[in-house]
Amino acid sequence: MTRRLSRSGEEAGPTSVEIVVPTLNEEKALASNVGALHRFLSTSLGDYQWRILIADNGSTDSTPDVAKDLSQEHRNVGYIHLAERGRGRALSKAWLASEADILAYTDVDLSTDLGALTELVEAVDIGGYDIAVASRLARGAQVIDRPRGRELISRAYSRIVRAMFLLRIRDYQCGFKAISRRAAQELVPLVQDTGWFFDSELLILGVKSGYRVKEVPVKWTDDPDSRVKIVGTAYDDLKGLLRLRFGGLSKASRLLADKGSGAASA
Repeated sequence: MTRRLSRSGEEAGPTSVEIVVPTLNEEKALASNVGALHRFLSTSLGDYQWRILIADNGSTDSTPDVAKDLSQEHRNVGYIHLAERGRGRALSKAWLASEADILAYTDVDLSTDLGALTELVEAVDIGGYDIAVASRLARGAQVIDRPRGRELISRAYSRIVRAMFLLRIRDYQCGFKAISRRAAQELVPLVQDTGWFFDSELLILGVKSGYRVKEVPVKWTDDPDSRVKIVGTAYDDLKGLLRLRFGGLSKASRLLADKGSGAASA
C-alpha cells in the first residue's frame, strides 16, 4: 500500500478505496453478500481506508430498505438511489462523485472470488496501472458451472472486440474492476453507454488512449439467478462496438487530447 502525500510533503493517511455494488432487486441476497464483502475487506484490505457503496438503480422490491439498514449498521457502508436502471449509470454516478483514491466495483452476486480484489487494488495502488480488471478468459482463470452457451458467446464477443480494435485484453464484461480516481474522472464522462456495455466501452477507450490496464485471471462461479438477458445484451453490445468503431472512439480520443488527459500527460 502506498501513502498519499499532502501539498506540504507530509503523509496524508492511507490510500482510500471505494467499492461500489450496483444493485437491482436484490432484497434476498444483498444483506448476506454485502456482509461477506465487509468481512473480507476487514481482514484483507485492512491497511487501506475502505468503504462500500451500495448503488441501487431502480429497484422495485425492498432492496432500498435493506441497503439503508446496512448503511446504518456499518459506518463504512453507504447507499445511493438512482431512479433509472443501468449498471453503467450507477457506476458513473458513484465513481464521479467519489473522492477515493481508488474506485472499484463488484457485482452483488459475488461470482468472482473476492481474493482477487486485493490484487486489483494493489495493481492500481502499487503497480502503477490505471485500470485493473478481472478476467475469466485469461490463462490461469477458473470458471465453474458456466453454461456452455454463455461461455461460447463470451469467447466470441472477446474475439470480435480484439479483432475490431486490435486489443489484447480478453474479458471486457466481468463485473469486477478497479480504476484510479484520475482515470475515472477522465474516462467515465466520455462513456456513453449506461447499461452492460459500459465496461467494454470504458476499457476500449482506456486502452486506445494509452491508459495502462492489467488483466487478472480469477476464479469465477456462475450465478444461476443471473439477471443478464443474453440476446438483448449481445445486441446492445454489438451496437456499441459499431458506434465506437465508426466515429465514437475517434471523437472520444480527440476530447481526451484536447483536455491533455491520458497516459502521455500522466
